[in-house]
Amino acid sequence: MSSSAPAPQSASSASPSMSASTATAPAENVVVLDDVVAGYLPGVNILNGANLTAAKGELIGIIGPNGAGKSTMLKAIFGQVKIRSGSVVLNGEVITGLRANKLVAKGVGFVPQTNNVFPSLTIAENLQMGAAVAGMQHFDEDLETICTLFPRVKERLQQRGGTLSGGEQQMVAIARALMARPKLILMDEPSMGLSPLLVKEVFAIIKKLNQRRYVITTEHRAK
Repeated sequence: MSSSAPAPQSASSASPSMSASTATAPAENVVVLDDVVAGYLPGVNILNGANLTAAKGELIGIIGPNGAGKSTMLKAIFGQVKIRSGSVVLNGEVITGLRANKLVAKGVGFVPQTNNVFPSLTIAENLQMGAAVAGMQHFDEDLETICTLFPRVKERLQQRGGTLSGGEQQMVAIARALMARPKLILMDEPSMGLSPLLVKEVFAIIKKLNQRRYVITTEHRAK
C-alpha cells in the first residue's frame, strides 16, 4: 500500500488557478496551509507537503478522485487529523493542531460528508446544537435567517433528522453549521449522493453563503 495519495487539485472562484502558499500569511489571506504533512496511522501520510491559500472573497474548491486526500485536508484544517509537520494559519493566527472545539470558537464550521445530522433529534434540536456555540440568545434571529435560506428546513422543524432524505440532511447539516455563526465553513463533498436538481440548489446556497463568509469545499468532479 502506498503511503501517500495524489495531491488534490484546488480551484477558486476568484482565480482559475491557485498558487502554492507561502510560509507567512498576508493579512488578506483567510486560510493558509503551508507544506502540511498529515495522516491517520503512524508512518502513513495522506498529505505530503499540501499547500493551499484561501483569500478574502474566494470560494475554494478542492477537486480530486477518491483517495486523493480531499477530506483529509479539511480534517487537518479542522483539527481532526494529526498534522506531523507544516502549518495551518487562520486570519494570521497559527492554528496547527488545535482541537475542533477550539476552532469552532474561533469561527470555523465543518460540514462532514456523511453522518452529518443527529438522527434521533428533530431538525429544530439539530439547529439548537449548532446555536449553542454562538449563544442561544441569537437563536430566534438566526433561525429566521436559516428558514429563509432553506425553506425545506422550515417545513420540517419537528421532523427527526434520521427520517430525512439525503438532500434534506445535507441542508440541515449546513444550516446547523451556520447556527454557530462561523466566518469560515469547510464542506466535505456537499453534493455527494444528491440528484442533479438538488446539487444545483445546494451550490446556489453555497454561492450565497460565500458573499458573507468564506467557504472551502471538496468535490469528486469539477462539473
